[in-house]
Amino acid sequence: MFDRYDRGYYSSSYSNQQYQKNASAPKKINDSPAMHRATMRPYEVFGKKYHPTVAHVDDQFTGIASWYGPKFHAKKTSNGEIYDMYGQTAAHKTLPMNTMVRVDNLENGKSTVVRINDRGPFVAGRIIDLSNKAAHDIDMVKKGTAKVKVTVLGFNGKIATTYAEKQQTATVGNYFVQVGAFSKMEGAQTTKRKFEMILDKNKYRVVLKDGYLKDKPITRVWISGFRSEAEAEDFKQNNGLQGAMIIAQ
Repeated sequence: MFDRYDRGYYSSSYSNQQYQKNASAPKKINDSPAMHRATMRPYEVFGKKYHPTVAHVDDQFTGIASWYGPKFHAKKTSNGEIYDMYGQTAAHKTLPMNTMVRVDNLENGKSTVVRINDRGPFVAGRIIDLSNKAAHDIDMVKKGTAKVKVTVLGFNGKIATTYAEKQQTATVGNYFVQVGAFSKMEGAQTTKRKFEMILDKNKYRVVLKDGYLKDKPITRVWISGFRSEAEAEDFKQNNGLQGAMIIAQ
């Protein structure tokens, strides 16, 4: 899945007419909860660990864009779709799948809109890997790379247009921080009340989960509301909970 580490320097003899002729009709996107859970887990490439995370509409990033084309056409992307080099898609290391972004070429003022459906590029300094079609849109195919600004426009394959949509944050999975496990309900309730007093109730809540440990019943205390492992890890570190367990569902 993560073998595309040197994309963006493939020569192309395709004309603009050939791109239009070969451009395929829009396909149904993979936007399943299972896909989001899988693609938002931390992963490692070439010894470096990446932590996919949540995003907000209007988030912006600057860096170097590259592109990938014929060598990977018709192969699977990280979210399980088939890569179409004539489609308006791109690879990003950490944004949720199906995030919609605008890419502005800061070298010539041209722009394009793409949907994230793959992971990459795994080369230092590069922040997005465009489809061949999108690279043509901003006139960077021949050069191979370009300095760009990436702006988040929306999620789940949709560009945010209303005020409410523009306030949204990508919801990409369910992560919990387990802050205790008790054989007696009294201990679980005490811990639950303790964390309810200090939590931001607009973001997180405390839940009790029944379970078993070595065939004995226990009650686990979980804090819910984390949308990525990185967010849960930050919560642990900021609250002195280094020994707490992160659980993904």
